[in-house]
Amino acid sequence: MKGTRLLVVGLLSVSLVFSGCKSWSNAVKGGTIGTIAGAAVGAGVGKLLGNTAVGAIAGAAVGGTTGVLIGKKMDKQAAELEAQLGTNAEVERIGEGIKVTFESGILFNTGKADLSASSITALTKFAKTLIDYPDTDVMIYGHTDNTGSDAINQPLSENRANAVKAFLVAQGVVSSRLTTQGMGSTSPVATNDTEAGRTQNRRVEIAITANEEMLKKAQAGEL
Repeated sequence: MKGTRLLVVGLLSVSLVFSGCKSWSNAVKGGTIGTIAGAAVGAGVGKLLGNTAVGAIAGAAVGGTTGVLIGKKMDKQAAELEAQLGTNAEVERIGEGIKVTFESGILFNTGKADLSASSITALTKFAKTLIDYPDTDVMIYGHTDNTGSDAINQPLSENRANAVKAFLVAQGVVSSRLTTQGMGSTSPVATNDTEAGRTQNRRVEIAITANEEMLKKAQAGEL
């Protein structure tokens, strides 16, 4: 599956290495990350790496047989998201979770937090998949490039994350599943020295992880 990566968090070194090992299934990777990274502190790991969504997924990992079962469930959901969203978003299976990245240009006009007309179709499809898989928590992170001041970028990133949440709730996704955070320009994934890099940095990242209900089902072998 496109974008599949193995996330390993070293408990002693607090380091993270991505591996493209194709001989491991995503489900096995899910079990491995939890076994190695059970003490990871979700968003803190993400902040350290400049990628809060990845950190949240790492922090939610449980590992072992339970993690493997959760991973299999996430494999199926990620495949459906890829089929539904196509080129409108990047879908990545990481550990026991899923990261979905929307470039802000797909969702918003420049400098605005109101959803664009072109974003409606993509987010409607995204909401449908979330409704079809109710046993997950969904964390929405807004990001900007470093153009402009923090006084502008921070509230803009917060408002964009909240706009996505509001739309998903309007489509029927249960509000309690959704949390938001604005990151401003603090977590770039590319250089801000080029327009191409700034485009990558203007994004909304969504981390999908197992909630308590999925965890209980996995522990009981019911997934």
